[in-house]
Amino acid sequence: MRRPRLEVADVFHHHGAAWRRANAGHVSLGQLQVMSAIGQCRSAALGGHVERCQDCGHSRIAYNSCRNRHCPKCQGAAARDWLAAREADLLPVGYFHLVFTLPAEIAPIAYQNKAVVYDLLLRTAAETLLTIAGDPRHLGARIGATAVLHSWGSAMTHHPHVHMIVPGGGISLDGTRWVSCRPGFLLPVRVLSRLFRRLFLEALADAHAAGGLAFFGEIEGLRRREAFAAYLAPLRKKNWFVYAKPPFAGPEAVLAYLARYTHRVAIANSRLISLDRRGVTFRYKDYRRDGRARVRTMTLAPDEFIRRFLLHVLPKGFHRIRHYGLLASPGCKANIARARVLIAAPMPHVDPPVEHGADPAAGLAADHRSPCPCCGGRMIIVETFERCGAPRAPPSPDAGVRTAMP
Repeated sequence: MRRPRLEVADVFHHHGAAWRRANAGHVSLGQLQVMSAIGQCRSAALGGHVERCQDCGHSRIAYNSCRNRHCPKCQGAAARDWLAAREADLLPVGYFHLVFTLPAEIAPIAYQNKAVVYDLLLRTAAETLLTIAGDPRHLGARIGATAVLHSWGSAMTHHPHVHMIVPGGGISLDGTRWVSCRPGFLLPVRVLSRLFRRLFLEALADAHAAGGLAFFGEIEGLRRREAFAAYLAPLRKKNWFVYAKPPFAGPEAVLAYLARYTHRVAIANSRLISLDRRGVTFRYKDYRRDGRARVRTMTLAPDEFIRRFLLHVLPKGFHRIRHYGLLASPGCKANIARARVLIAAPMPHVDPPVEHGADPAAGLAADHRSPCPCCGGRMIIVETFERCGAPRAPPSPDAGVRTAMP
């Protein structure tokens, strides 16, 4: 696996120490842990193993991954594992992509109360979707959805929103038939937007009344109930953004989309262009433009680049991928089976999970081990070494150092 010419880790290596000193006392433990994990990822600091080709004897060093969910290098294998588990749940119907976005006025409250507000965003978006779909005036069915939280815009600014992938139909309320949506149309976005606005603002006001929100700096005055109510009042009349994209072209396109979105981080290493005295230059999309003009470049000072990247560190234990309705964990398998019967679709063939033995680390590494670069043969592990250690013998003289998921 060829290493990108420039990585987020390089920015941390060159400027991370100075940034931490300049922001001492204003950086959370979670953000410091993310910086440390990304800086050490796939290096000797985390240990690794030596792989050797069974056919030609070529050997190479594979350093361990940090497996931090904010690391740009660690999400590929995690996404493949997650998608393999989801593939059996796909139904042979059209799928829709909806986006629920919080208005800019909520963003500072969300940043200072990530666990509470992000949870409200996911839950109220799902409740909105399930409620309108269950209304006989619309679809009149129980539907399912997979929701993915993103907190960033293309330029890494704070922009909380939820992507939802929804099958184009559901099980009738009496459970006797499959109800399909109209071709190319799932639910009216204007109705979704109004209910989403009401549910979210009510839930946010309840959280404030219960003392569940904190306010600092420029929004400290919102601690007072009267000030908070006055701040939210204009938002009750503002149009909230709910966007429905055109339906996917089949279940395979859904998987391709999920592969790009479920384990995405604030910026991929592939978008980085240069790190020099001017700062960090990277590609981003300007959605106010069309066509090729949409892709532009931006240069940020290293300290601003690091600040923006760390804006999107999630609270420990927070689940940013969630399933609702028919796809919720407790009854997902039974609901999928019932839906397939009602659609008269055959059950998919799914290969049994690979047994990795007693050591899950070795199994995971084997799953994603690339073939020999010389002859394409199978690489096997011949030696492991601990953190900050080194292999007993060097790899082949022409061996490139690659990486492994621990």
